[in-house]
Amino acid sequence: MPVDEFEFFLDKAWSDGLPVVTPTAARVASMLGGTTRDPDELIGHIPPMMEPANVRTVAIHALMAGCKPAYLPVVLGALKLMLRDEFNMNGVQGTMNGAAPLMIVSGPYAQTIGINGGNGCFGPGFRANASIGRAIRLLLMNLGGGIAGVASATIFATPLRYTACIAENIERSPWESLSVSEGYAPDDDVITCVMVESPRQMFDDVSQEPLRLLTGIADSMVAMGSWNMHARSDMVVAMGPQHASICAKAGMRRADVHAWLVEHAGRKVRDLKGGGNWRRERALAFPITVDPDDDDCFIPAIKDPDDLQLIVAGGWGPCTAICHGWSGGSKAVHARYESA
Repeated sequence: MPVDEFEFFLDKAWSDGLPVVTPTAARVASMLGGTTRDPDELIGHIPPMMEPANVRTVAIHALMAGCKPAYLPVVLGALKLMLRDEFNMNGVQGTMNGAAPLMIVSGPYAQTIGINGGNGCFGPGFRANASIGRAIRLLLMNLGGGIAGVASATIFATPLRYTACIAENIERSPWESLSVSEGYAPDDDVITCVMVESPRQMFDDVSQEPLRLLTGIADSMVAMGSWNMHARSDMVVAMGPQHASICAKAGMRRADVHAWLVEHAGRKVRDLKGGGNWRRERALAFPITVDPDDDDCFIPAIKDPDDLQLIVAGGWGPCTAICHGWSGGSKAVHARYESA
């Protein structure tokens, strides 16, 4: 009886539960055509199993995930970035939390290959977003062992653990891109990786002036159960173009909005003591001065301005998406990548 190739892979621990493209020799050779790099070049070892990932094995997983050869440079660039020590992939692979590495891809190559930063960018229907993020997940599972109940203690996980790759909505943004704010040139191809939870949408179709709008966004950035209130953690705030335009029309630059949110998003000690993850000893370990015995002491959600990644993404409408951070064990990373 002939072997069903799709069932063969689904019977193994080699997929995320969805069918994969069979990596035949011809298909792998075609995928490797997406880069000029040596197939045997080592990209790194993926924790916690620390199996080696070279260009060829990355290409195989990109193929399985449904990538086009043109997507391979982004997968290679993202994986190398995620293996930096400060990003702490080992920690998130084994965590009880459901955080996942979100890729924000900036620059002309992202637009060329169709990474979506507009309507529905966090959702289905966009091959580049879906397959690039999925390729990273398959690598983390197959070479890193990040499988729930095996090396991963995640309690619920998150949909971002299927795929987590977006661009910015440059065409409708009133400001410079995230990568430009990080010091890169507008034509540089850059990936920023941030360890975050799934996006929570903040809806506001009432506010027509910045301070009212930003007050609501700042409120959505805090919660008793958010790690951002109890550790130094990264956060992504993806303002929809409509919300961003309200601020821009009032003369606020991206840096102004960033600074306002850093200053105002937070809670007083008395608000945190009532439940959630509050521990006095954690407050004493903050990288800022906090008096855990002063009920009026303000604790910001963003302990360091570098931890807030502010972008413009999504379609036109009165929404902003907020991705809270992981437990303080990871630092966002960014770098240029080779688009060939």
